[in-house]
Formats: sequence, structure tokens, C-alpha cells
Amino acid sequence: MADIEPDSRETQALLDQAAGGDGRACARLLERHRPRLLDFVDTHLDPLLRARLDASDVVQEAQIEATRRLPDFLRRRPMPFRVWLRKTAYEQLLMLRRRHIEAARRSIRREVQLPDRSSLVLAHNLVDPSASPSARLHREELAQRMRQALDRLTQTDREALLMRHYEEMSYEEMGCILGIEPASARKRAGRALVRLHKILTEMETKEE
Repeated sequence: MADIEPDSRETQALLDQAAGGDGRACARLLERHRPRLLDFVDTHLDPLLRARLDASDVVQEAQIEATRRLPDFLRRRPMPFRVWLRKTAYEQLLMLRRRHIEAARRSIRREVQLPDRSSLVLAHNLVDPSASPSARLHREELAQRMRQALDRLTQTDREALLMRHYEEMSYEEMGCILGIEPASARKRAGRALVRLHKILTEMETKEE
């Protein structure tokens, strides 16, 4: 875990207080990390489930599960708390996907509904920074194309790209959340990026 940024001093202090039996410290920990956890869940919530589930409800369920698991985490502290929270939320998302996906497919047309911010940031991060000013002027158009390209990727590929290029996670952090080795996370993100560029190229070719 040497390549993962440790928790802040404030979070570490709250963890120590919680380990010492301070029940209020747990509530303060969850409240402190809720905004970023909500962003994480909103980014990774399956498009098929957005009409059925609200990100804040998923966060609430994840926090309940985190509270239940907290004693074990405090004993082992296998990773930074913020990463562990995301891992817990990610596991909740996988469970919800398995539970609801078939019903969702019967009633919801598959369409990527990533927040505009996600698509814009991805477009910015994945576009050549030396692109001409005219190309940069059409970033919103590029973001729309990005959403269409992401729709053609698998859920696994989309999540790898979002973690790496939108949330800017290290491969070590990705590995913790996905339950794989950092090297595997690197390969997964690399393959997803290659597939995305291939799709974008095909889309541009069709428009010519």
C-alpha cells in the first residue's frame, strides 16, 4: 500500500477514536467522507438502474454496511479508510446490479446517462492537449461523442476508465476496490482505453 496516499490526519484521528470505543467518531467519519462517496456512487451507478435507484440511497446502504464492518476494518486497516469506503460502496453497486438488472432491462432502454461533468472531464483528459483551439471549442460536442462511445463499451471497461481517467485513482487504489492486483488494474484500464479510442475512430470515420 506504499503507493496509495494515506488518510488525512483528521481521518486517522477519528479512526483511532472509533477504535477506542467512541461511537460518535464513526458517525463523524461517515459524514466527513459522504460527499466524495456520493460522487463515486453517482459516477458508477449502472445507467439501467438510474430510474430505479437514487445515488443517495445507495450511499446510505453502503454506510450501513460500512458501520457493520467497521470493527473488522479497524482491526486490520488493510487500506486507507476512503478507499475501503469506496470498495464497500462498489460491492453494494454490484449486488444491486445483480438484483435489479433483469427487471431494469425489461423496462428501461439501455443508454449511458453519465453526469455531464463526467463526460466533459473524460473528454478533456483523453483529448490530445496539443489539439487546436478550434478542436477545444467543440469540447461539448466531443463530450456527447464520448457518451455515445462509452455506451458501446462493457460496464467493466467504463468503470475502469472512470476510475483511472475521471477519478484519477492510482492502479493500487483501483486494485483495492476491484479486488485485483495493481498490474491487472493497469492492464484493464489500458485495454479499455484502446477499445474506447477504436470506437471513437470508427465513429469519426463514419462521419467523413
